[in-house]
Amino acid sequence: MKIAIRDRCNTMPAALLPALFLVSTVMLSCITDPESSDPPTRVWECTIPAGEEPDYSHTIGCKTDFTALASAPMSKNIPGATSVKTVIDRMDRSKTSPLYFQNSKKYMIHHDFVLKHLSGGDRPTVPLALIQFNSEYTSPERRFLLGEVSYYEGPGIWAYQIASVDNADADMIATAFEKVADSCYFGDSLYFHPVSEAQASEKIIGKLPADIRVITTNQIFAGTDYQPLNFATSIGRLVFVKADDLATAYVGFRDIVVLDAVPNDISVTSGIITETFQTPLAHINVLSHNRGTPNMGLRKAWTDSTLRALEKKWVRLEVTELKYTIAEVSEEEADAWWNDHKPDSVGVAEMDTSVKELRNVEDILAITESSTGEEIKAAIKAAIPSFGGKASHYSCFPHMDREKVPHPKAFGIPVFYYWQFMEQNGFNAKVAQMLEDTLFKNAPAVRDSCLAALRKAMEKAPVNAEFKNTLMTKLTTEFPGATMRFRSSTNAEDLDGFTGAGLYTSKSGDVNDPDDVLDAIREVWSSVWYFRAFEERDYRSIDHKSVGMALLVHHSFPDEEASGVAITANIYDESGMDPGFYINVQYGDNSVVLPDPSITTDEFIYKFNMENQPIIYLNHSNLLPPGQETVLTKDQIYTLGVALEVIHDFFQPVYQGSDSNKPYAMDTEFKFDQPLDDPDGELVLSMKQCRPYY
Repeated sequence: MKIAIRDRCNTMPAALLPALFLVSTVMLSCITDPESSDPPTRVWECTIPAGEEPDYSHTIGCKTDFTALASAPMSKNIPGATSVKTVIDRMDRSKTSPLYFQNSKKYMIHHDFVLKHLSGGDRPTVPLALIQFNSEYTSPERRFLLGEVSYYEGPGIWAYQIASVDNADADMIATAFEKVADSCYFGDSLYFHPVSEAQASEKIIGKLPADIRVITTNQIFAGTDYQPLNFATSIGRLVFVKADDLATAYVGFRDIVVLDAVPNDISVTSGIITETFQTPLAHINVLSHNRGTPNMGLRKAWTDSTLRALEKKWVRLEVTELKYTIAEVSEEEADAWWNDHKPDSVGVAEMDTSVKELRNVEDILAITESSTGEEIKAAIKAAIPSFGGKASHYSCFPHMDREKVPHPKAFGIPVFYYWQFMEQNGFNAKVAQMLEDTLFKNAPAVRDSCLAALRKAMEKAPVNAEFKNTLMTKLTTEFPGATMRFRSSTNAEDLDGFTGAGLYTSKSGDVNDPDDVLDAIREVWSSVWYFRAFEERDYRSIDHKSVGMALLVHHSFPDEEASGVAITANIYDESGMDPGFYINVQYGDNSVVLPDPSITTDEFIYKFNMENQPIIYLNHSNLLPPGQETVLTKDQIYTLGVALEVIHDFFQPVYQGSDSNKPYAMDTEFKFDQPLDDPDGELVLSMKQCRPYY
């Protein structure tokens, strides 16, 4: 295969021309016609024999060459990419090219490749230790220029990029870009893609030669039609439902649902396809992640002819990194698949109604500073039957450095008072009766109606007088005049392998108004019987009668300046070689996990443990006031990073232990707000929640 493209010889620095024309692995000829004013052309041929995958090539002459060397990038924050890592040895004085396109399937990181091929003999020795080699990304005197060429399938874009931690100056980037562009067949189509804020600064971009075109992450993403969010395979009935109609259009857990927009809520399904793209921590993706069901975004999905042809049919949907496949199957195949793949039952610890004390979070867990990971895990497990998953995990915060992990003063209301409320008002008997009703079990509309009636009755039922007096005494004594947040904390959430994220609710109540406080508590208690929560428990074969609601109580954040969620890992990095914190934060008190479809958030990877701590923005909030470019300042991001590192390190022996290969991260929530005692003071961080991320 030969490809003729416009020559770059007329724009190359003269010093690079001799090395270029010494390349021997591909036919490169500058063809000039003295009678023509058109730029000369260069003819390219494939250089890697079909079926072979060499350790490296000095050139890429065709798409087959690229495919032979390419792998999925370590960080998959932009979908549909394949990449080949590049190495330029600045000390190479041989006659061959100093540029190497390394086989990125065999050598996942630059260090592995240069240690094998560019170390020792007549070459300087490369350090064995990765941490020493990593100075090649930061040193002004570096030997290597390290980068990668990525092809983004959706928009059809070729991009040269360097690591987010790389602080190469404009001259280094220009040298590497030109060398790469002149050594591959797509050179005239190549862009430079800055992947961090520092690389996108005028200090870098403004000093690049005019012929180096720059493309942003947002521009690449805008041309991407397919967004894989949760890689999985499922079989279900394909149905189309408008997001606004989900309140009345019931979908079942054997349905694969095509939606015109990203909904704030959806009951259990076997798969999700949304026409608008999602953030990884959007509620529906968190649920899909927990369930292990496929979830994807597909532009124009609502009118996609392939999908519409399969409407109301049984289909097999597979979501993978680079593509999705969907095909019709028989009902018999669908039934057999479901029988083989329906989720295992989640065991829920029986409610412990023996604890009646309104207990401060410092006293919920029986642990000390010297407690081991296994002892902390056992203490959390022992507390959940009384105080639920959320309160039990929150109770770890006081056992960390409070300056580094600031959090509101809080206490737990044990599950006993929920059980007492349900028993004294006859609701436990009503639930038992509902669960035995055939129509309730078989008809979603009936189920939804009955659950709504139960919640309505619960919200008006009396609360035990002794509990009310005990609670109000504690609130008026320890939180005088405050507005309090009453947060759901069931014994059926934040469990090993099942988070129950987003199933229940939280409400605020004014300490000065006892009725307001009790209204908030009753509403949170009643959320045990939300339709979405019931369906999720049914899907997981959880015994509904075993579920009880404790409460985590702290002051509310009525006027927060920023709120967000963070994962103490780079969720786009499956290799573990590109660490960072994934952070999703929004301006003001707007929701991050349940946003309006028209609202975007600040979404970024924070390389907290890397030199210069680069921040890689994937998206920006569209709610920022004029003149404000990001939701959080760099100082605020650093403060958050400190807290995330402490939380990650605290729970590592609890949930990962000594198995370093076991995937591990913590899922957290946070706020930035003015201090309660200084409404005009600087914004301060408050950590609100943490739980294992699965």
